[in-house]
Amino acid sequence: MKFNDLINKGPIYVAGAVFIAVALGVFLLAVLAATITFRRAEVASIYNNVKVPIEGIEPRSGLWGQNYPREWETWKKTREMDFKSKYLGSVMDDVLAHRPEMVVLWAGYAFSRDYSAPRGHWYTIEDMRQTLRVGAPGVDGQGDLQPGTCWACKSPDVPRLMQEKGLENFYQAKWSDWGPEVVNAIGCADCHDPATMNLTITRPALVEAYQRQGKNIKDATLQEMRSLVCAQCHVEYYFKGDGKYLTFPWDDGMSMEDMEAYYDNLDYGDWTHALSKTKMLKAQHPDYELFKLGTHGQRGLSCADCHMPYISEGGLKFSDHHLMSPLKNVASTCQTCHRDTEANLISYVYERQDKILEIRDRLEPELAKAHIMAKLAWEKGAAEAEMAPAQKLIRAAQWRWDFGVASHGASFHAPIETQRILAHGLDKALQAQMLLKDVLYGQGLTEFEMPDLSSKEKAQAYIGLDMDKLRGQKAEFVKTVVPQWLDAARKNGRI
Repeated sequence: MKFNDLINKGPIYVAGAVFIAVALGVFLLAVLAATITFRRAEVASIYNNVKVPIEGIEPRSGLWGQNYPREWETWKKTREMDFKSKYLGSVMDDVLAHRPEMVVLWAGYAFSRDYSAPRGHWYTIEDMRQTLRVGAPGVDGQGDLQPGTCWACKSPDVPRLMQEKGLENFYQAKWSDWGPEVVNAIGCADCHDPATMNLTITRPALVEAYQRQGKNIKDATLQEMRSLVCAQCHVEYYFKGDGKYLTFPWDDGMSMEDMEAYYDNLDYGDWTHALSKTKMLKAQHPDYELFKLGTHGQRGLSCADCHMPYISEGGLKFSDHHLMSPLKNVASTCQTCHRDTEANLISYVYERQDKILEIRDRLEPELAKAHIMAKLAWEKGAAEAEMAPAQKLIRAAQWRWDFGVASHGASFHAPIETQRILAHGLDKALQAQMLLKDVLYGQGLTEFEMPDLSSKEKAQAYIGLDMDKLRGQKAEFVKTVVPQWLDAARKNGRI
């Protein structure tokens, strides 16, 4: 019925229509108000009806999970090992088996024994105990290969111990001293204030790095904190001095060259290479530094935007705590911003990775060759003065290689910068070879044969590792020492 026809029927019809419209509007508003009230009550019930009071630093994430079951259930998915992309995934993978030249690059350093792609946060403690890089303290009279600082990023037990024992005492202890204490995998207390559930920094090294730069981390925005809680661990760092004090080398800047200059000014080295006798740098995992140089970092995105996308459930919106590759869930990560098909978006990532890994795969054998040429030169009686220029280039080349490959996701986070870094590494490795060739010629060696590095086993034998012995000691350590740690932890209520 048209409005004019309604008017022609008389005022009573108009009044009736208006009444019905108003009543319908009031009803709809009432439904909306009830829905809002219900949703608010639902949210309030979660944050006000705390089942388990959390006070201080509580490392046992399962207790937090009773108060925040949605986040807890998604975090537990970090134990899943069902994702495999073109390059790695959530499954432990023996990287040295795929790229055996890396054994030579790390000769004399524990990474030459064992280097596997990481699994999810669920496994941080288990994988730490299992790796050959920490040795087997307590077996066959072995001491500790690593200091207590090596636990720093592995568990919410760490800030608890730092508070209880003192920061310096935590760092300078032996790695095995904290075996019965560090027993809970990365969890809630690493990133959240239990009183407010706000994001918080629990590792002093990040706060101290900010202070040395003249900045106060308390001024960080919420969006910045969604990356900074990750940057407590996913960064380049070193153990300073005899006390093994955890330090971020950001004083002069956060680029690869800035940190290299920082180390060079200190004449710092992580170890002396067993073949080339070069004082080497070991990049850890400069994820945050490279991310800041990439497109997404420069446009203000955070780590959590892609690795912990939001989930809506009922009236709640919360972060998915199943930290993972965005490629596992493209619809909730990439496609929230990019209007393209999932297949296309994944192909863009792989294209960047393919091109960058071409340079990586070219660099690794040339860098291994430079170390081996240096070894031959020393054996022929080369002098330190004539070796120093080549050693300087080897150190610089390997720093660039390691900076590019040790960073998780570098080829996507900052593909242009990563490609630049690796290309410069290849250039310096080839320059080192040219200098070493002159040294070898001067010693009368004009030809030499490269060793067979076609497998991890052959490479490890070449640098003198007795892997059967190391694996046997580790098996005994896991069988005898780790159960003692766990028994002590249970008795002390740590687990």
